[in-house]
Amino acid sequence: MPRNKRESLIYTVLMCAFMVLWMSIYNVALHNGELSWQVVEEAWLGFPIGFVVAMFCDWFVVSGPAKGVAFGKLLKPHHGDLRKVITVSCCMVLPMVFIMSLYGALEVAVTTQQWSKLLMMWLTNIPINLIMALPLQLLIAGPIVRKLFRTAFPEGKVLA
Repeated sequence: MPRNKRESLIYTVLMCAFMVLWMSIYNVALHNGELSWQVVEEAWLGFPIGFVVAMFCDWFVVSGPAKGVAFGKLLKPHHGDLRKVITVSCCMVLPMVFIMSLYGALEVAVTTQQWSKLLMMWLTNIPINLIMALPLQLLIAGPIVRKLFRTAFPEGKVLA
């Protein structure tokens, strides 16, 4: 886990990149009904804007309240690191799924001009994305990004 603001920013960039790219591939594949190189290409083309939106929302909207809930209501000082990681991850994923599902629904509404379906697309996207995002975060992205982060930036190397 990051120990200061600089580490937190680097970690957030890595985590957002991983999650946005995979969730973009997942959503485009669901929309197209298949997983193919065309799906990966389409997801990659939409990645930059999705990444910027996710970074902004993570850093300025979700992170503070999520960590506040995690450390203020759900965790105690005696809880172990694994419980802290899982709790913070869950508190981050839930609101990010709501926000990014809305982003995805808006993206589809803009490209198809089906504004009347926006609310239903958003509400439909939430459980579909939660089913993928939470296990992805807890079982794959979290461990991989933490390992990459600490390999690239050993503790104490990134100054506050």
